[in-house]
Amino acid sequence: MAGPIPHSVLFCCDHNAIRSPMAEGMMKKFYGRAAYVQSAGVKNDMEIDGFAIAVCDEIGVELSRHRARSFEEMQAWGDDLGSFDLIVALSPASQRQALELTRVAHLDVEYWPIMDPSGLAEGREAKLALYRGVRDQIRSRMLERFGPPIEA
Repeated sequence: MAGPIPHSVLFCCDHNAIRSPMAEGMMKKFYGRAAYVQSAGVKNDMEIDGFAIAVCDEIGVELSRHRARSFEEMQAWGDDLGSFDLIVALSPASQRQALELTRVAHLDVEYWPIMDPSGLAEGREAKLALYRGVRDQIRSRMLERFGPPIEA
């Protein structure tokens, strides 16, 4: 059942290199300026993943300029986690961190269990297939949660 689109959404995962940037990019593409959207990772120890860029390109979502960042960096740059209407955690570690960082704030943290596709397949085609599955899983959850894309 789709609910209203929150004014601000933060997607988070472990490294902000695959799942949360995919979700951020799709949310911006599908819902435009309806929401302020950001993404972060528990750690920032990786660059945006090339396979994530490739499979999002296929659906017109541009990720190549994404810069990975952690929760700590977000806060250092002045993005208060408590100011988001919704935090969507895409990994168990990011869910724990989001709940920990927002326990004094009254906001919703949703957990969408999305598997990390990195390192799970051998060969380019197998990897692309796995990443497409992750992309499509995020897209399905997003459309289910926020409704059909808003036409530009």
